[in-house]
Amino acid sequence: MSKESEIFVGAIDQGTSSSRFLIFDTKGQVVASHQAEYQNFYAKAGWVEKDPDQIMESVETVVVGACRRFNALGYDVSQIKSVGITNQRETTVAFDSETGEPLTNAIVWSDVRTKDLVHRLVEDAGSATRFASINGLPITTYFSGTKMRWMLENVPEVQAARERGTLRFGTIDTWLIYKLTGNYVTDVTNASRTMLMDIKTFKWHDECLEFFGVRREELPEIRSSAEVYGKILEGRLAGVPVAGCLGDQQAAMVGQSCFDAGEAKNTYGTGCFMLFNTGEEPIFSKNGLLTTVGYQLGPDATPKYALEGSIAVAGSAIQWLRDKIGLIFSADEIGFLADSVEDNGGVYFVTAFSGLFAPYWRDDARGAIVGLTQYATRGHIARATLESVCYQTRAILDAMRKDSGTELRRLRVDGGLTNSNQAMQIQADILNIEVVRPEMRETTALGAALAAGLAVGIWKDQHELRQVAQSNVSAFWSRISDEKRDEMLKGWDKAVERSLDWA
Repeated sequence: MSKESEIFVGAIDQGTSSSRFLIFDTKGQVVASHQAEYQNFYAKAGWVEKDPDQIMESVETVVVGACRRFNALGYDVSQIKSVGITNQRETTVAFDSETGEPLTNAIVWSDVRTKDLVHRLVEDAGSATRFASINGLPITTYFSGTKMRWMLENVPEVQAARERGTLRFGTIDTWLIYKLTGNYVTDVTNASRTMLMDIKTFKWHDECLEFFGVRREELPEIRSSAEVYGKILEGRLAGVPVAGCLGDQQAAMVGQSCFDAGEAKNTYGTGCFMLFNTGEEPIFSKNGLLTTVGYQLGPDATPKYALEGSIAVAGSAIQWLRDKIGLIFSADEIGFLADSVEDNGGVYFVTAFSGLFAPYWRDDARGAIVGLTQYATRGHIARATLESVCYQTRAILDAMRKDSGTELRRLRVDGGLTNSNQAMQIQADILNIEVVRPEMRETTALGAALAAGLAVGIWKDQHELRQVAQSNVSAFWSRISDEKRDEMLKGWDKAVERSLDWA
C-alpha cells in the first residue's frame, strides 16, 4: 500500500494535566503525536480549577504539533478521516451560548469545594444514595451535578447567564465539541457522570434536574459514543468529522477491548480507575461502587454497563513527592527507589489528599504516612506510595467480586504508572491474580480512535476493533506468600483508620 492510499484516525486525549493529539493507523499503531501540559489553579485548599480557554488552546497546540510531525513523515492531513475525543470526566464548564465564552473557571473532578453543599443535599435527600437507582451514583463532591449547583449558588456570571437564558453547562467533551464544531452535545458515558441522566433511558431525568437545580435547556443533547457529532470548522483539521466520544476511563475500556461481561481494566493516571464490564444490564452496587455506562458504540448499538471504582490519587502522589517534597527528581525514579528495599519496612502511605473514593467514600480522610521508625528510608516511602494505589485497587476489586458474584482472574492495566515493572509486580502481589499490561500503552486514546473509526466505517464491528486492540502483553504474577499478603493488608486497613476524621 502506498503512503498516499493509507488512512488514519486522530484522537484528542484531554487529560487532567495535559492535552495530547495522537494519529493512529488502521492497525492501531501511533504514527504521530504531540503533548502539551497546562496549568491548574488552586485558589483555596481543596479547590482545583482550570481555564477552559487554556484547555482549548492546548488542544489546538497539540493538533498542530502532531500534524506537523505527520506531514514530516510524508503524509497529508487529508488522510485523517475522523477524530475521536476522550476527556477527563466530571470536570465541569459553564459557558454562554451567545458569546461562546466560559463564565468561570472549570471545576475539576477532584475539587472538593462542594463538601458542605453535598452534606446539605444529602440531608435534603435523606440519603446519599437517594438517586442511585436512577443515575447509578451517590451524591458526592466528585460528580458534575454538585459542581453545577455550586456555580449556580456562588458565581454571579452564571446566575446572570441563567437570567438571560444563555447559560450552558457541559463536561470537557461538550466544551471541546462545541468549540470545534459549533454543536452542543455529549455522549452517554460522560452524561452518566453528571448525576442527572437516567442510565436506563439515556435521558436527562426530571427529578434529578429539579433536585440539583439544573434546567434541561442548560444541558447538551445526549448521543452515543460512536457517531458523527459534526465537522471541525477551522484549523489543520477543518472538515474532518468528530465521530467518537468517551470519558477517559470508558475509552480505556474500549481500547483494552473489554467488550465481554466479566472483563475488567484498571487505568493508573493522575487518579486510578477500575471498570468491570457487567453486560447489557446495570448492576447497582451494595459495596460502594459506581454504576456507569461503559459505552454505546453507535446510535443503534446495545449499550454496555460497568461497575467502577475510583481512586482519587495515584500518579499525582508521585508528582507530590517530586514537586512538593523533593523526595525524587523524576517520576521514573520512584520504581527504582521502591525496588531498593525488600518491603515497605512497616510504612504505609494513605494518599487521601482530597478524601478517599470507592469503596470508602470518606471525604473527611486526609493523607497520612504512618509506621515511621528510624529504620525507614526514602525507599520505604517510595514503595509505600506505589503500594497505596495497589491496596486501594484491591479494595475495589473485592467490592466488585461481591456485587457481581464473579471471581476476576485477570486485570488488564494501562496508564503512566504501568511503565513501572516494580509497581505492576506489587499490584500482582497484593491482588494475587494475573496482571496483564499491553505493549501499546495508549489505550485511552486508542479507544476514542476506535469509536471514531467505527462511526465512519474504517472498522466494521467489535470483532475488528478487538483485533486492532489486541497486542503483545506482559504478565505479572504474585511472588509473595498468602501470609505475607494478609499481613500487608491488615497494616493497610489500620493505616486507613488513622486517616479518617481529619477534615
